[in-house]
Amino acid sequence: MSAEAVLRSMYYAGGLERRYSLKFKLALAQENQSLPYGVGALWAGAGALYSWRGICGCASRIPDAWDRPYDMYWWTGQDGSRILMKWYSQIRHDYYGIGGYAEARSAADAIAQTESSDFQSRVPYSIVGLFGYGGDDLESRTEAIIDAARSGTTADRKVIVSGEVDFFEAFEAAYGSTLPSLGLSFGNEWDLLTASMAELSGSVKRGVESLRSAEAMAALVAAKNAEFMSGREEARAKAWISLGLYYEHDWTADGPIGRDARAAWEREQAAGFLDYVEALAADAADALGGMIRKEGTQRRFFVFNGLSFARTGPADLDLGDESVVHAVDLAGGNEVPSQWIGPAGARRLRIWAEDVPSLGYKVFEIVPGEGQAFGDGPTAAGSGLENSRYRLTVAANGALTSLIDKTLGSREFVRASGGRRMNELGSGGGTLAVIDAGPVSATLQAVSPSPLAHTTEVTIYRDSDRIDIRNEITAGFSDIQSWSFGLALDSPEVRHEEVGAVITAKPDAEGGQYASRGLRRDWLTVNHFADMSEGGVGLTISTADNQFFRLGDSTPERLDTSTPRLEVLAGGQVDGAGLGIPGQGGDTSFLQRFGLLTHAAFDPAAAMRFALDHQNPFVTGEVTGGTFYPAESFAFLSLDDPNVLVWALKPAEDGSENRTIVRLWNVQAAAAEPTLTLGDLSILDAKSVSHIETPIESVAAQGSGMTTSLAGWQWRTFSLGLNGAKAKGKGVGRGKVR
Repeated sequence: MSAEAVLRSMYYAGGLERRYSLKFKLALAQENQSLPYGVGALWAGAGALYSWRGICGCASRIPDAWDRPYDMYWWTGQDGSRILMKWYSQIRHDYYGIGGYAEARSAADAIAQTESSDFQSRVPYSIVGLFGYGGDDLESRTEAIIDAARSGTTADRKVIVSGEVDFFEAFEAAYGSTLPSLGLSFGNEWDLLTASMAELSGSVKRGVESLRSAEAMAALVAAKNAEFMSGREEARAKAWISLGLYYEHDWTADGPIGRDARAAWEREQAAGFLDYVEALAADAADALGGMIRKEGTQRRFFVFNGLSFARTGPADLDLGDESVVHAVDLAGGNEVPSQWIGPAGARRLRIWAEDVPSLGYKVFEIVPGEGQAFGDGPTAAGSGLENSRYRLTVAANGALTSLIDKTLGSREFVRASGGRRMNELGSGGGTLAVIDAGPVSATLQAVSPSPLAHTTEVTIYRDSDRIDIRNEITAGFSDIQSWSFGLALDSPEVRHEEVGAVITAKPDAEGGQYASRGLRRDWLTVNHFADMSEGGVGLTISTADNQFFRLGDSTPERLDTSTPRLEVLAGGQVDGAGLGIPGQGGDTSFLQRFGLLTHAAFDPAAAMRFALDHQNPFVTGEVTGGTFYPAESFAFLSLDDPNVLVWALKPAEDGSENRTIVRLWNVQAAAAEPTLTLGDLSILDAKSVSHIETPIESVAAQGSGMTTSLAGWQWRTFSLGLNGAKAKGKGVGRGKVR
């Protein structure tokens, strides 16, 4: 799951906390043998204090998942946050025994197990917790635990039946100051089975990213129209629950419920989430277009930037026809480069939009008639693409056979590894053609029948350091397929965004963040990016649709940190026909896109900004005219530290107070003190809240600004009360509730 998906899956609990003045202290994710590093900090930021883990120890390729480094420890995040974790070793290799997810299934036997020397050597504490009874039962009713507590209590031992939090509070009081700390990743296991329906999982990943701009536009609209989010409550609640359920344990698909039914259920969960995102995005764009001032009769379009830093890049306008027109940037009054792109019947005008403000927009006017000619654009000819920075060669099967960065001494970045080059699905030929070449962008399209039918489009832009690759597989499959990226490096170091953390893909003994045992090492998580670097030079790969990658020739038992090759998982049943959904659930079309950036020394924040830029294209919409926002450009919110990113800008879940939520991530090891500045509103009051929006404390804010502090790698969430929101009325963009 992406980090934001993890948080949204817990929003139901946040609503209960606020509605009933509760405090949820325990966070759980049971049965799977693996566990990502970054989840702990997300849980802690959501207000969790404790967690316990019970695994199945089944359907696994982890040989030592049962053997924990520590059985009780402080799970410590990159940011220094911590959660008290109980993860007992599975001494009997039995999920209905200690270390399993139903430890107390046979309560009397479990109590007896605590007397064994094996258990006491691993858990040398006088306070022991045995949790879980139901296992896979649909319903459980028993008095056996009470009976076992009575019979198991002796003069030397007291057995108490209580809530799980009681155990943690007692244990922390007795041993919290002397416990070891552990902050490592235990990789993926059943998580990988989501790749057995790779297109559906890709659509959910895309939806989480689309939510970013949709909610940011909604925040702009709601700041002026207090009623905009009204009527969406039920769909929104369903969306967050569906998003969490999508990644649930159902993916093993090895139980009594048929796989067709499981696949249909996953599609239902995806739709419950995606329908909300798509409706919110459309409604917010319509409403925002109705709030921006407009003069004259020429058509105008806004280009919205859903990220917290100013950006320059392509923006595609849907004009509804292919008229002879050109575009003018109203902020400067100058014409901008433009060209028509896309197939007949679906043509769009692509413009080059410069310096679009953070979490804001620029407006462009569409003027009839031919515009001026713009030189210095990208070029495409034969198998080559070139702009001011890159010179590329593309093979007929869509692979890059050469990638030269002219600003880095014309260094070559492609080297075949394992028989494959860069962005190569497998060997084979195809046809190559130039499409949509103009002053903004140039594209080479490759159509290949092997190893699976696929079309690849490689695009470069004017004055841009980004290479876009759009792959579409057009055939179904069940076996493991991957896109290979062979790099001309010798001893690379790989960093990647896991789940809310940027980590180094090495064992902890070698300076990385992967455990030395109890994990699987073949397919690692790639959320926004993976990066390979050495000697002050490297390549960042942004992954818009795929979820996992493999280092070189890694296996479940061995992490290959020396081979300069990344393989991004296109899909498949990674653990054979017995687990996951066969035949991709019948899907035969798979969109899988990458962005490439060559660079000097690795910078995690720069890598993340690049990946966000690639995966969050500008949103465009027609300006229909209003009275609330400027006619030319506007920044709703900005930050003065480029290493701190606004991860979410959204209307608060509890809409009665019409508050705005701002979530920040400091994507660097150093602490930061960023100042947040609003464009035309002032902050009436500000609160620090949990990641699930439950208030923690008031924070200082003055006028339109607020300065805060973040530890290295820390996430923080704030709730702002802003002035200026109005009820529905003249000049207020309403949008639609769909």
